[in-house]
Amino acid sequence: MSQSPNSQNKNAELGVELVTHALSEADLNDLCDATDAAIKAGGGFGWVQLPSRDIMERFWRGVVAMPLRMLFLARLDGVVCGTCQLIKPPANNEAQKHSVQLTGLFVSPWARGRGLSSLLLDTVEQEALKTGFTVINLDVRESMTAAIQLYESRGYELLGRHPYYAMVGGAFVEGRYYTKKLSAS
Repeated sequence: MSQSPNSQNKNAELGVELVTHALSEADLNDLCDATDAAIKAGGGFGWVQLPSRDIMERFWRGVVAMPLRMLFLARLDGVVCGTCQLIKPPANNEAQKHSVQLTGLFVSPWARGRGLSSLLLDTVEQEALKTGFTVINLDVRESMTAAIQLYESRGYELLGRHPYYAMVGGAFVEGRYYTKKLSAS
């Protein structure tokens, strides 16, 4: 796993960026390492088992290539350590042109506890407003308690629950659905 030599430094440099170009090989490698670690820690945004590296690399390259997806990278001392995506509605969906779907927010375990999830969420919300979206919707597994705490503390409203949302280890895991109306401040 790529890990910054200063990852324990309390004065570490934190950053979040919207990807507007192809990922460099170094960023792709860091992103795959962060994804590996997040999946192993139980937060694989859909993945339960660790996929092969080539599948993961194709996945991330595909995310960047999809015009309806906006990929955000979190960095700690320049090393990619987390991410999330906004999924825009298709152009023919006039009724929902105001809303985006947030998906795949995670920070690698080695970089947690520094406020990167909040920084990711701040950046995503600002970019959503900047690009004309006023509502963010998301869903999350009930077992992802840190994510639920983050979303609820940031004003995301619970819309409902789904008892058969995911299957992990042969058992159903409940899911939660959230929404937030954004406002310019």
